[in-house]
Amino acid sequence: MAVYVDDMRAKFGTMVMCHMLADTDAELHAMADTIGVARKWWQSPAKTSGSHYDIALSKKALALAAGAVQITWRQAGAMNAHRRATGQLGAPEASLLWHEERLRARSLATRVAI
Repeated sequence: MAVYVDDMRAKFGTMVMCHMLADTDAELHAMADTIGVARKWWQSPAKTSGSHYDIALSKKALALAAGAVQITWRQAGAMNAHRRATGQLGAPEASLLWHEERLRARSLATRVAI
């Protein structure tokens, strides 16, 4: 089980934000508590592409110091897609490979149908 932070750098007011996601919501919320991120900032799966927090880079540094794993923005997106399809977040590199294969299969199916 793990908590992940990605390398996204999105401006939000005066802050620069990234994503924090985890294998389970319990782990995600525990890390948010550890680094001082209020539960009201949780992005629930009902409202977004998957359970996560958008956190400032200062909180990212705290999360990494507390044991979070650094991933890429592409890995985070692939992991969320994997979770939506299978119910499991999946490992960063494996999820990225799974997502790329899924996109190739869709592209091939579209070409065959035309």
